[in-house]
Amino acid sequence: MTKKPNENDVVFIQALAELLSAQDLTEIEVNRLYGEDNRLNVRISKMQNVVHMAAAAPAAPLVAAAPAAAAPAAPAEAPAAIEDPAAHPGAVTSPMVGTVYLQAEPGSPPFITVGAKVSEGDTILIIEAMKTMNQIPAPKAGTVTRILVEDSAAVEFGSPLVIIE
Repeated sequence: MTKKPNENDVVFIQALAELLSAQDLTEIEVNRLYGEDNRLNVRISKMQNVVHMAAAAPAAPLVAAAPAAAAPAAPAEAPAAIEDPAAHPGAVTSPMVGTVYLQAEPGSPPFITVGAKVSEGDTILIIEAMKTMNQIPAPKAGTVTRILVEDSAAVEFGSPLVIIE
């Protein structure tokens, strides 16, 4: 099997990228199996400003940008951009799309709480993706200062989850 991309695959990927933009989607994932040793796994996603996703519905930034009357609102949003949790140096971001769980099972104590001290490698939460439970380890030792997600919430790739200082 060669590592050179098949010309049809390149055309297919370009069509997926166009579909992503045309349908205003944030992500498309396709797995094609051509044979036992020949497959194509493609994931295309748009990066979005997390502040807008957390602050308003996805359509709101588009509506606010269109009218001239919304221009004065932009300076009011500037402090929110400064406090963007994803930009914090201690932010732990989601490595995948899935559902986040703050405890091992319902009724059990949470992995972390605000103010808790964690060591590098400690499990801080679980993300379920495709019916697989993925333990998310602390990337560094420190104190949990903020938990930015709720239990059983859907998360996207790159979404800020926790801040460890």
